[in-house]
Amino acid sequence: VQLQASGGGLVQAGGSLRLSCAASGFTFGDRTIGWFRLAPRNVREAVSCIDTSDSNTYYSDSVKGRFTISSDNAKNTVFLQMNNLGPADAGVYYCAASLGPYCTVGTYTRWGQGTLVTVSS
Repeated sequence: VQLQASGGGLVQAGGSLRLSCAASGFTFGDRTIGWFRLAPRNVREAVSCIDTSDSNTYYSDSVKGRFTISSDNAKNTVFLQMNNLGPADAGVYYCAASLGPYCTVGTYTRWGQGTLVTVSS
């Protein structure tokens, strides 16, 4: 099982980035895929998740209306479109897979490497 996150980079405040999470080694449509950000004190906080079986989505309050999560099951890839980025959005973003439908860190057993998002003010 592998998850490959990409798309991070440096962007000015107000700008946009699109993160991608390419998955392999498991049935994509059976998983919830989530994006998590490494917050201060090394805590991973949920940003957004999508249940690839029915496309149900979850967004943290801080990103609602600015971020959009989507999946392309044919390509085993989940995307996170991030718009109107601010300094508070900066950090290392990880994608992960879970057999359950929830967007909580503890339910995710498969993690990819992180991709760094830097926002300049």
